[in-house]
Amino acid sequence: MVNGLRGHKAVIAKLGFDAHWRGVIIIANALRDAGMEVVYLGHASAEDIASAVVQEDAILLGLSTLSGNHLGECPSVMEQLRVVGADDVVVVLGGTVPAADVPELEADGVAAVFPTGSSVPDLLVLIEELVVEQDAARRKAGSL
Repeated sequence: MVNGLRGHKAVIAKLGFDAHWRGVIIIANALRDAGMEVVYLGHASAEDIASAVVQEDAILLGLSTLSGNHLGECPSVMEQLRVVGADDVVVVLGGTVPAADVPELEADGVAAVFPTGSSVPDLLVLIEELVVEQDAARRKAGSL
């Protein structure tokens, strides 16, 4: 089903001080079951998230938010990714995100937003498409 995820690495983190963890663990386990190596950071600063993406050579960064501060937290993470040269990582965000906020998040570089209640199989299919596309771009860039 999602064989394009096998052999790739994901870093998963929570934004802000959100105490909810069930959804992010479900997604981390689904990615692992689909063949990805998953590094779960829990709550982490933008700097720590970007550092982990580089250290782990991750192709995917999954961020979780239920606290409503995604428009404050996501730009900081995206900026730190640019600072450390990891702006080619696929960034996805899940949680309580109003549809009206999605265009701003996408404009800042978030590849996909999954609101609360998103279908896990559908989420995996889209993440696979994004990861396969980014993997091909990285391979092409490396062969030039």
